[in-house]
Amino acid sequence: MRIKVLSSGFLTTIQDLGRKGFQQFGVSPSGAMDVRAYKLGNMLVGNNIEASSFEITLMGPRLLFEGDGIIALTGADLSAKINGNPVALNKCVQVYSGDLLVFGVPKTGARAYLAVAGGIDTDIVMGSSSTDLKAKIGGNGGKALQKNDVIKVHEHNMTYSSRFIREFISKKFSFNYHKAVEFHKVRVLLGPQDDYFTEKGIETFLSSTYTLTNKSDRMGLRLEGDVIEHRDSADIISDAISFGAIQIPAHGMPIVMMADRQTTGGYPKIGNVISVDLPVMAQLTAGSKMKFELVTLEEAHLLIKEEDKTYKLLAEHLSEQAKRIVKKSTCYEVTVRNKNYYVEVEEIL
Repeated sequence: MRIKVLSSGFLTTIQDLGRKGFQQFGVSPSGAMDVRAYKLGNMLVGNNIEASSFEITLMGPRLLFEGDGIIALTGADLSAKINGNPVALNKCVQVYSGDLLVFGVPKTGARAYLAVAGGIDTDIVMGSSSTDLKAKIGGNGGKALQKNDVIKVHEHNMTYSSRFIREFISKKFSFNYHKAVEFHKVRVLLGPQDDYFTEKGIETFLSSTYTLTNKSDRMGLRLEGDVIEHRDSADIISDAISFGAIQIPAHGMPIVMMADRQTTGGYPKIGNVISVDLPVMAQLTAGSKMKFELVTLEEAHLLIKEEDKTYKLLAEHLSEQAKRIVKKSTCYEVTVRNKNYYVEVEEIL
């Protein structure tokens, strides 16, 4: 199967889990911003967990399928439709040659993931297909999708089955993309340079509500709120930057470093977002409010172990659902008392 790009949208790139082992040479890891949604999509369509997928930011592209295949959309709800019919998130969807996938107004979240059974056939650079826009490597020739691009998909042998996991995800995973909240809690560990900040600065960091600005991108998420006070200098000897590191430059506002982060930096890092909450940060949109919450290293380890168990439970859940072979499935979007619901009608063999 091939996928033709009729219009590019705001920013759509090809990503996997990123380039590992090259930061020491100055190469950014890149990779999916929301690793959880990325993994769930690949699990739904029967791919290897590290298969290449599309990461779609805010305003999605218009994509024409040239061949039959199986897809899944996860992450943000960007009002996706196929041939005018709404597409439910977290579900296997059969597509046919000539089908048109379009996206509308973003409803919740910032980034959706489009997984295609077989995975995207694309450039592999340093062991990864992830697009690094600054280095111009990986993915679609090192660039975002553009009008008239044609993307090839690897062959697959998956049989379409009804695999719908919205309820499972909302129960088992700690972050629900579709839940309206006053602010999001993001758990952090302190360090490695928390000693560069006053007690008041640490207290401000952990008690204030911060707002995501529109000056954020895949490299870093810039927040604004109460100023975090340094002891003396706001400079350090440059050292490595991890996914989720929270830098505090001289202006006192946090910058959370994300997938396309630089490999080293010279601002002190007051803390680091724990792995299981990085998807929360990835799905924030400009104007979203959040608070940092301190946890221990032991708690962070326990949370990631619990998430790994959930992935295993999900794999078992999908295996059972795969036994239900669906002849035809139609999804409707129904509005009741100003609330939207997805209603699915299936014809099972």
